[in-house]
Amino acid sequence: MAMSEYVRRLREKIGTDFLLIPSVAAIVRDEGGRVLLVQHVEGRWQIPGGAVDPGESPQEAAARECREEANIVVRIGEVLGAFGGDRYRATYANGDEIGFVPVVFAAELVSGEPAPDREETQAVGWFTAAEAEELEMHPATREMLRLSLARAF
Repeated sequence: MAMSEYVRRLREKIGTDFLLIPSVAAIVRDEGGRVLLVQHVEGRWQIPGGAVDPGESPQEAAARECREEANIVVRIGEVLGAFGGDRYRATYANGDEIGFVPVVFAAELVSGEPAPDREETQAVGWFTAAEAEELEMHPATREMLRLSLARAF
């Protein structure tokens, strides 16, 4: 996830200390029930999503992240889950400590042909639950995907 100007300003004040970030993800499924995933430029597959910007609702953030990461317009639906805890913590190569509290939404594809943005994402694809199990992804992403798919639609 690219660092927002908001987080950049916070980092100037707190350095690499732990920062808790509200975030979102969107489970988008096609007519066959496959889920849309994006491959981050660093290699791991993930659910389209990211941080909620100041002044933005979680639903707006989820729709924006789908536009930015997968080139699609979605209609945001119900909450499928909220996650957090130690599994959702990370320390970046520069020493920044971060934790995420993601809210996962169901989403319906309205328009657009899924395509990577080539800045954050290098690939996009539709996957069955079984196919997604074979992809390289962070354990927290795998947990969100499994639990959200069990509740989706």
